[in-house]
Amino acid sequence: MRVLVAFDKFKDALSAHEAGEAAAQALRDKHPDWELDVCALTDGGEGFCEVLCESAAGRIEPVEVDGPRLTPVIGEYGVVAARSLTPAVRQRLGTEAPIALVELASASGLDLVAAAARDPWLASTYGTGQLLRAAAQEEPALLLLGIGGSATNDLGLGALMALGFSFFDAHGNIIAVPTPSTWERIVRIERGAPPELPPLFIACDVDNPLLGPRGATATFGPQKGLSPDDAPRFEAQMARMATLLCETCGQSPALTATPGAGAAGGIAFGLMVACGAKLVPGFEFVSDWLDLPARIAAADLILTGEGRFDATSLAGKGPGALVREGRRLGKPVHVFAGSLEGPADATTHAITPAGMPLTEALPRTAQLLAATVARVW
Repeated sequence: MRVLVAFDKFKDALSAHEAGEAAAQALRDKHPDWELDVCALTDGGEGFCEVLCESAAGRIEPVEVDGPRLTPVIGEYGVVAARSLTPAVRQRLGTEAPIALVELASASGLDLVAAAARDPWLASTYGTGQLLRAAAQEEPALLLLGIGGSATNDLGLGALMALGFSFFDAHGNIIAVPTPSTWERIVRIERGAPPELPPLFIACDVDNPLLGPRGATATFGPQKGLSPDDAPRFEAQMARMATLLCETCGQSPALTATPGAGAAGGIAFGLMVACGAKLVPGFEFVSDWLDLPARIAAADLILTGEGRFDATSLAGKGPGALVREGRRLGKPVHVFAGSLEGPADATTHAITPAGMPLTEALPRTAQLLAATVARVW
């Protein structure tokens, strides 16, 4: 029996690697003769650099940068030799030279801000811009930015400031850091002499435009601490700043309607307008990177899961995509999650016992996952 064990993270509890190892160990204990292929998944958020660099024998470089609330954090980027990449990835990126991976979540991630302190008016992507600059100094053929898990809704203006842009008020004074709380004062944007950036690709699985009822503010603002009463004012200021940025860069405001422009609080939009960044389908890219099609085809059984498995899991995220592809090929696929949107069945398993408080379940996630896997087999 050959089993593919491919988990995403269990948020606030286990990394993708830790979840996979917990499930795999449970299988080893019960069926030591089974052949296990353990593969960590990533959706472009926390663990993006770690998962992709580990699978391709790359190296990770820690860098002290300004976090989402402008206090020091340790962000990271990775460097991977092209020879370590699958042919599908090399063809998708069009390069045979080294590439650099940058993880927004490590510099500007929601997990870096305590729940009570989350406030998109005050959060900045400045640290992500610092990471892009640091990664560019490696002189890679291209940069690949994973943008999941952001704490920010700043159009990427903080990142652009780190890349040489300046922001001015009506009196010609420079705005120190263009967080949304300062947007009402900004009347002019200038691009200075930016660092030499290689081509920039953004791994993105959402198709939200920048503005409107499916835009960055309406869709993702509440989870980042935005109150409903503030949403209309925030949306109006974001629309104004997007227009101002387009004017500065000689781009059409119609780019606000681009699918994916609203990803990660609009940093996708900001980097497209200012740096010519290109969006690539995140999980398709990760799937090629990890050679998942071949690993799925070789498996007799597939185990996957994440912290919560719901409708969004089936809309492009790793475990959901694995479920669809595995079942399309007639493979038995089992999903394990801390919680499920619908009822559990023969192939979907909630690992948290009914009635167990989240505060009790989180520190026991590895134990609960292993116990559930062992019970199923």
